[in-house]
Amino acid sequence: MNLAEKIQKDLVDAMRAKDELRLSVLRGIKAAIKHKEVEKIRTLDEAESIQILQTLVKQRKESIEQFTKGNRPELAGKEAKELAIIESYLPASASEAEMDAAVTKAISESGANSIKQMGAVVKAAKAALEGKTVDGKVLSDRVRDRLSKLG
Repeated sequence: MNLAEKIQKDLVDAMRAKDELRLSVLRGIKAAIKHKEVEKIRTLDEAESIQILQTLVKQRKESIEQFTKGNRPELAGKEAKELAIIESYLPASASEAEMDAAVTKAISESGANSIKQMGAVVKAAKAALEGKTVDGKVLSDRVRDRLSKLG
């Protein structure tokens, strides 16, 4: 069962269970995927669907941060619940050790020795972590840190 089918099945289950929050989040996910499919004029593959979910996760995290700064804990709490639902559809996150190993491998394979080659290293590290959920900012920070120590 692919991601879109799983979301549709869970959406129907949420309707039956009258779980309003889950239903709302799943409808949002489905709409985002459908919007991208219409834009590309084809059905999305699994990786593209996961990319959309990662974008939604990032949006929720930014919203939580803004609501917390704006002293709106009730809205931040709602966003946090939505975030948990969306994250349940993502593959497992890459661990610290897996990230470090991917960065080390990417640096050695690309022969990078300065911060100028950061883009190539990040791209190689992301490719090495294929199939796992990776926070791009965390990964690029690690690469920058490692490369700054080399150069």
